[in-house]
Amino acid sequence: MPGLRTVGRLLLVLIGAAFALACRAAEFPAPKQGSWVAKDFKFHTGEVIPELKLAYTTVGDPKGEPVLMLHGTTGSAASMLTPGFGGELYGPGQPLDANRYFIIIPDALGHGQSAKPSDGMRAKFPRYNYDDMVAAHHRLLTEHLGIKHVRLVMGNSMGGMHAWIWGVTHPGFMDALVPMASQPTEMSSRNWMMRRLITDSIRNDPDYNGGNYTTQPKSAQFASVFYGIGTNGGNLAYQKNAPTREAADKLLDARLKAPFRGDANDVLYQWDSSRDYNPSPKLERIEAALLAINAADDERNPPETGIMERELKRVKNGKLFLIPGSENTAGHGTTGSAKHYTQALREFLQATPKRGT
Repeated sequence: MPGLRTVGRLLLVLIGAAFALACRAAEFPAPKQGSWVAKDFKFHTGEVIPELKLAYTTVGDPKGEPVLMLHGTTGSAASMLTPGFGGELYGPGQPLDANRYFIIIPDALGHGQSAKPSDGMRAKFPRYNYDDMVAAHHRLLTEHLGIKHVRLVMGNSMGGMHAWIWGVTHPGFMDALVPMASQPTEMSSRNWMMRRLITDSIRNDPDYNGGNYTTQPKSAQFASVFYGIGTNGGNLAYQKNAPTREAADKLLDARLKAPFRGDANDVLYQWDSSRDYNPSPKLERIEAALLAINAADDERNPPETGIMERELKRVKNGKLFLIPGSENTAGHGTTGSAKHYTQALREFLQATPKRGT
């Protein structure tokens, strides 16, 4: 049998190899941040903001094939640069290798460093919706970056819903569409009910004061934690991580006590912006090849309703990749971990022809 010193050296080698492998998974060109001011931006309400700031992050050489990546509600481009997401997609040899692709990740209108209520207008900020957010994306790409056609539009959660809107609004703009953790139908059912609980909780909080608060209303954090647990995380994963009342209390207390850096007006607008989402009437307009990626344990988009299968029949070149639920998935949050679908994405892109500009 090998001696303890030999075993120790072997363990160090194995640990080092595992660490090196993890590092390689996250290796991609350094992200670059930018911003642009859209002049006279007109909202669907008819309101106009003379100068609307739009922030964005890019990965890769601008000469590469453009890819538009879209983040989820309350997030920003940073959520698509994590080891579990960007580290599985943008590195050498990975499906969206940044040595080949030019990856553009906007901070959506109302999010991150882009224009939002907390910049000063508070509740006087136009009540934007998803159509306005996609219009902002489009102006950023076409007017500022000079991009008229992209290889792929890919989004997660809210970004997935934005991808559906991209497909029906600008059908010739992309070769491929990958909407994730979303459905191409009207915002409804538990998903909308829970969103209203967030917005109503904030609006009805006496400390909200019509949006003119001096300290952040506590309802914003409480409602956000409530919604997060109710519609994200996965049943099997929660049972694994919180199998007793004590463990569940510990997990919940940690979330309620965690620093909450969101602004109540921003949070209210972010969730409310989905109120009239509904690309369904125009699904036949989609021209791009489409791969919808959802999780079988997604609490907001439960597959047992049959909605996705029904609506995909109306998309000329659409298919579904459904990630099986397990203790290692996270319900609606599953698609934030790209390891579950890297091979499916790679094969989809390889099979998708370029459509030209």
